[in-house]
Amino acid sequence: MKTIDELLAEGVAGKRVFVRADLNVPLDGTTITDDGRIRAVLPTIAKLAEAGARVVVASHLGRPKGAPDPAFSLAPAAARLGELLGADVAFATDTVGESARAAVAGLADGQVAVIENLRFNAGETSKDDAERGTFADQLAELADVYVGDGFGAVHRKHASVFDLPARLPHYAGYLIATEVGVLKKLTTDVNRPYAVVLGGAKVSDKLGVIDHLLERADRILIGGGMAYTFLKAQGHEVGSSLLQEDQIPAVQEYLRRAEEKGVEFVLPVDVVVAPAFPDLKTKAPAHPATVAADAMPEGQMGLDNGPETNKLYASKLADAATVFWNGPMGVFEHPDFADGTRAVAQALVDSPAFSVVGGGDSAAAVRILGFDENAFGHISTGGGASLEYLEGKTLPGLAALED
Repeated sequence: MKTIDELLAEGVAGKRVFVRADLNVPLDGTTITDDGRIRAVLPTIAKLAEAGARVVVASHLGRPKGAPDPAFSLAPAAARLGELLGADVAFATDTVGESARAAVAGLADGQVAVIENLRFNAGETSKDDAERGTFADQLAELADVYVGDGFGAVHRKHASVFDLPARLPHYAGYLIATEVGVLKKLTTDVNRPYAVVLGGAKVSDKLGVIDHLLERADRILIGGGMAYTFLKAQGHEVGSSLLQEDQIPAVQEYLRRAEEKGVEFVLPVDVVVAPAFPDLKTKAPAHPATVAADAMPEGQMGLDNGPETNKLYASKLADAATVFWNGPMGVFEHPDFADGTRAVAQALVDSPAFSVVGGGDSAAAVRILGFDENAFGHISTGGGASLEYLEGKTLPGLAALED
């Protein structure tokens, strides 16, 4: 895989460089609530611009249905990118149409343009190779060189991620090179003890990575909504908590295999419950209560780890040499249910372990809860991509960058 440093050594002045970034930032209307993904790709864009490239930045945002939708416009991300660069950034209101062609044609050396959300064109995500290829051909007309730096999308076989690199000289940006290097530390020659913290809503989202980690991790800590399927699999009642009944047999098999292999599974011993899911807009008090994890009352919903669980998890992370964390421990967006996620983050800050925070929600939680990003070994920009890499899957966007 050629890197951006090799491209810069070859010279980029005057060349149109297409940077496939991940600007899929969370929005409240047109306000960006977390600009971490924009800042993550900034070194690549800034270095290319400094070297005189004419930089064409492209990304997806959200899940529009293959047609323009103002709610998913990249305009706010383009404006924020300009602020961070300290320079004007042109914005094209389409992907490969008249506006995009004009924006790229108008670039001088060292200038940057952002084209509109790639998913406004159905060819970006099409499962039909020919349709994706046609869109990739149109994108290729905008550039001379391709730089892949949208790690959060490399697990997708999309036109701008998989098909476009085949049509242009291609290189890996700084972010992708860093992400791959970090993930290799989690899969080969891992420093032990190796602890994994998995949270988030659904067990089904993590089945593949759990299966893979049972061969590699020393202990796996479970939190978030997925914990209640594990507790149910152990025979406990979970009230009205999020539950995936159809995953109970798989979870029971994982618990059996973990015991057989000597992998420690750590589940909550107490949880914070409330009668209903909290209002995340008003942050109104949710009337929480703490109960034992094996004695959850009917009609109560588990929404966070309890204080004893927080102490337990901190103790299980204190002696780890390597930690991978993906998924919050509770509904951290509400102050009544943020303590579990905060406790895991603090445990990683306090630990000497090499810690990797993987996934958009976990990364956002770290920032929203006020932690210094530099206190962690690495904060990944790609939740799904990180998980699939750890599952041992071939990621289309990385394969496309190989020569």
